[in-house]
Amino acid sequence: MTPISPSSACSGMPRGFTAATRWFFYGCMLLLMMLFAPGAHAADYALGPMDKVTIRVIEWQTAEGTFREWPTITGDYRVGPSGTLSLPFAGEIAAGGKTTSEIAKEISENLRQKLGLSDLPEASVEISEFRPIFVSGDVQTPGRYAFEPEMTVLKAVSLAGGMPRTTGQRFERDYFNARGDYDVIVAAHDRAVVKLARLQAELANVQEIKVPDDLIEKSNLKRLVDDETAIMRTRKNSLDLQISGLNDLKTLYTNEISSLEKKMGVQNRQLDLTRKELTSIGGLADQGLVVNSRLLGLQTSVADMEGKLLDLDTASLRAKQEISKSTQNETDLDNERKSELATEMQATQATLDESNLKLQMNKNLMTEALVNAPAAAGNGSDPVVMQYSIVRNSNGKTEETTAEEGTILLPGDVVKVKIDTEHS
Repeated sequence: MTPISPSSACSGMPRGFTAATRWFFYGCMLLLMMLFAPGAHAADYALGPMDKVTIRVIEWQTAEGTFREWPTITGDYRVGPSGTLSLPFAGEIAAGGKTTSEIAKEISENLRQKLGLSDLPEASVEISEFRPIFVSGDVQTPGRYAFEPEMTVLKAVSLAGGMPRTTGQRFERDYFNARGDYDVIVAAHDRAVVKLARLQAELANVQEIKVPDDLIEKSNLKRLVDDETAIMRTRKNSLDLQISGLNDLKTLYTNEISSLEKKMGVQNRQLDLTRKELTSIGGLADQGLVVNSRLLGLQTSVADMEGKLLDLDTASLRAKQEISKSTQNETDLDNERKSELATEMQATQATLDESNLKLQMNKNLMTEALVNAPAAAGNGSDPVVMQYSIVRNSNGKTEETTAEEGTILLPGDVVKVKIDTEHS
């Protein structure tokens, strides 16, 4: 195990830190990373077979006063068919039905017990890939598809290509596919709009995200705003932590300069007294009335005091230089933050422009399909009726329930699609 370097662990940490300050700064950043880990939103999700997780283990070495990462254990793992995770040293972990926080705690306890550690190692478990969902039945491309949070039945069917290619249902299929794509694009568009609002709020240093009026009536608005607000607060806390560290460092050096100036004042007074004494006995020494050893001792004292004054002055200049560096680092942090925000805003605006074009294209496709098949939208006497059901494994039992287009899916679900030929 190799000690984690503060400079590598905390990217962007200002230079000029003492060793103690670097480790204090790293400890704070480590705590922040654990509190706001990317997988934290899935903390209540119960893992199951085929889920993939990223595990990281970090141990505090009390004797050395350093953090050490465990590269042998750190990595990506997939939950096996039996619901277990097999880890080096920690052994077999029963992951099925448990949350990431529960598994992290069990890993830490197993490592301490098996390896006889005095300090409890800190383990973090993040979901890097959910187990897939499956789409079967009357769709263009049945099969396995990657799961995404907030995935609905309609989105899953769209991924599977929508209705199968049959001559009699061509325009209905075109309308169904275009409508499914439209809903997916609308969801991405709404997220981008709220993200842009969050970036604008960050750039203006305000605490509240101002949402455009056209999103106020959206049912998922609160969730989108809450997600972006959490990101904004995390970034602000990280910046505040870095700036606080720089301010503490400047205060430390300011106090050091004040102490050095007091020492220089005392040293100057001692030097003046010694010089006066040296001047008073200089004439006596020329007349042979004072031994040369005393004269030599005073001259040596004067030289030593002048050297100490020079060292104190150098230390004061170095402390002032560090204060200047800290001030510059604070300015650099603010400039980097504004530059990153500007870059993100530009990329988000480009995403919005692209989604607007795609939305218009899908609107045109739906209009074209309705012109040729009005029944596709339920305006005729023989609309195409799609039936959906979800097969889900819960507590070891497989259950099948009916579903709607907007039904939210869970990882591992099987979506069954059937065209009701009796009503189409």
